[in-house]
Amino acid sequence: MAKKQMSREGYEKLERELTYLVTEKRAEVAQKLKEARSFGDLSENAEYDEAKNEQGILEAQILELQKTLENAEVVDDDEISVDEIGMSSVIKIKRLDTGKVETFTIVGTNHADIKNGKLSDESPIGKAALKKKVGDIFIVEAPVGELKFEVLEISK
Repeated sequence: MAKKQMSREGYEKLERELTYLVTEKRAEVAQKLKEARSFGDLSENAEYDEAKNEQGILEAQILELQKTLENAEVVDDDEISVDEIGMSSVIKIKRLDTGKVETFTIVGTNHADIKNGKLSDESPIGKAALKKKVGDIFIVEAPVGELKFEVLEISK
């Protein structure tokens, strides 16, 4: 599996989430299972089934986070290029058909939040913008057709 770049802040946020799930949430789910078992017959015990499902989902989340962290390549602020768009770049782009200018930070999928200007590196615009330089024009295939953007600025 290829290393996935992410910011130090993003990496540490995932580490905190993993620690919470492993230490607190796992104990919480184990307690629910213990309580549900005390209700008797497991074959007709909805609380037990629900707790088992919750445990399965939790363990899947833990595995996914562990895999993400194991395959992460942390990009520190001083490594963020202002020459071409990459992880953690702050970009100002202009949509050529409307002239609308927007500013985004390129982040990993786990931290995407379009309302707050955090654009996933795997989103159509994020993916198309990667490796572009100031002055470059890139095209994004969208449901409404092709959208053309010009890179106006790259910062960190």
